Amino acid sequence: MSSMWKGNIKLSLFGESHGEAIGVVIDGLMPGTELDLKNIAGEMARRSPGRSELSTAREEDDMPKIISGFFEGKTTGTPLCALIYNRDKKSGDYSKLKDLMRPGHADYSGAMHYKGFNDYRGGGHFSGRLTAPLVFAGAICKQILEKKGIQIAAHILSIKDICDKSFDEVNIENMDCKQLKNSELPLLNIAQEKAMRQAIIDAKERQDSLGGVVECMIIGVHAGIGEPFFDSIESTLSHLLFSIPAVKAVEFGCGFEMSKMFGSQCNDAFYYDESGIVKTKTNHNGGILGGITTGMPIVFKAAVKPTPSIAKLQSTVNIKEQRGSILTITGRHDPCIVPRIVPVIEAAAAIAILDLMEE
Repeated sequence: MSSMWKGNIKLSLFGESHGEAIGVVIDGLMPGTELDLKNIAGEMARRSPGRSELSTAREEDDMPKIISGFFEGKTTGTPLCALIYNRDKKSGDYSKLKDLMRPGHADYSGAMHYKGFNDYRGGGHFSGRLTAPLVFAGAICKQILEKKGIQIAAHILSIKDICDKSFDEVNIENMDCKQLKNSELPLLNIAQEKAMRQAIIDAKERQDSLGGVVECMIIGVHAGIGEPFFDSIESTLSHLLFSIPAVKAVEFGCGFEMSKMFGSQCNDAFYYDESGIVKTKTNHNGGILGGITTGMPIVFKAAVKPTPSIAKLQSTVNIKEQRGSILTITGRHDPCIVPRIVPVIEAAAAIAILDLMEE
C-alpha cells in the first residue's frame, strides 16, 4: 500500500487533514530505546502551523499521543503507534470544492484514483498535514542516530530567487545545528532573513505563494553504508523525500551542475588525514559513490514548489457538471511552505539513514 514504508523500519501513515486524527505506526524499533519526549515535542513545534504570519493561521499543537509500543520511557519493540488529533478544523471552507478541481493539488488525480470516494477536505490524505506523523517518526530516528554520533540538519537554501549560502561540503563537522533548529527561517547567512520574510509577506498580500530549495546535510555516517542499485543511499533517500507533498526535485552533491563539469573537476580526490582516515579533498558527489557512503558528509537539496492554494482566480473544471469553471480558493493556507518543510526533510533523511544502517 502506498501509505506504508516497507524497509527494515516499517512505517504506516494514516488519517486525513480534516478527519478526527492523523498518525503513524512504526514497526522495527529496537526494544529498550529511551525516547526524549521533550525533544520530540520540539521537533513537532518546528513543523506545526499557526506560529507566525509566514504560515497558515490554522493552529494545531501537534502533540502526539503514543498509544502503544512505549512503556516506562522506553520502546517495547512492539509496533509503536502515535495519534495527532486535528483540533482546529474549518471543513466548511472546502464545501464548494468537492467537484471543483484545485490547480496544483491532487484533487483530480486523487478523485480518479479513489473513484470519487476520497476525503477532499483540506486535501484529505494527500495533505501536507500528513507530514506531522512523519516528523514524529523522524524525531525518534534522529535520537537513535545521535547516540551513534550522526547529526542531521537542514537550512533554507533559497526562497524564490533569494539565496542563502551553501553548506561547506567538506568541512561541515563544526556546524551549529542548534542555531538552525531554533530559527523560524533557518539560514546560514542570517542577513538574508529580512529579504526572505518580506518576499513571503508580499506574495501573501498578492494572494500568491512562493517555493524554494532546502539543503540538508548528514554527518557522522561512516563509509560503506548503503547498497548498489535499488537500495542505494540516493534511491532510499529519494523514495522518502518524494513522499513529502510539494517536493518536486532532489539532487545530491553538485547534482545537475556535474553535467557541466569535466571528469577532472567532478572527481573527488582521496587522501589520508592526520588520523589515517580516508577522506576526499572535495565532495562534489555528496558523500556517496556507487550508492554507498564514502564517510564524507552526505549533502543533498530538495526543491519545494509554491503552495498551490492561492486566492487568485484560476481556471479549472467541474467534474460533476463536466464543464470548465473559475475557482478562487478561500481558507487558511501557507504563502510559503518552505520554512515548515525543513524539519520534514530532516525527518525523512533520518528514517532513510537509520533504515539503511539496520542492514
